[in-house]
Amino acid sequence: MMREGTPEETQIDLGDTDISLEDDLISTQSDTRPLLNERDPRGVNECLKVTFEDVIAEPQSVRSTDKVWICSHTLFEVSKVWLYRIFTTLLAVPVSLISGILFAVLTCLHIWLIMPCVQFLLVNMQCLQTLWSSVLDIAVSPVCRSLGKCWGAVGVHLERK
Repeated sequence: MMREGTPEETQIDLGDTDISLEDDLISTQSDTRPLLNERDPRGVNECLKVTFEDVIAEPQSVRSTDKVWICSHTLFEVSKVWLYRIFTTLLAVPVSLISGILFAVLTCLHIWLIMPCVQFLLVNMQCLQTLWSSVLDIAVSPVCRSLGKCWGAVGVHLERK
């Protein structure tokens, strides 16, 4: 049974289950929107969280002046941020475009070429699969069992002198 109203209220009633078309539309749209606050939600780049103290460290016995330490810290942070921004401005769009094209081609090949061929082979090669499993059971399995029994009795005892 289908109830109609405004597009925001369009729902399909499947007995006890109500499916909102708006929720489905929002979920597909939000999957393509970039996350502005959390840009690494899966923690892919945890190794790149580098601070000044991870790179430069002075022991207590040998120390530079406080001004040098503050200036080098500031220079490190500012150069890291601005050079990253410059490089991403130059490289982000071309690399994203190339990556998108590459993944689109690979996805298309996988869906429309590779998987149909694999399914075709799985369906039509059932007799070869049966023959191959018989050959493995007759020839390879006894050899592996024999070697396992021979080497299974070997024990290693380490002694420290």
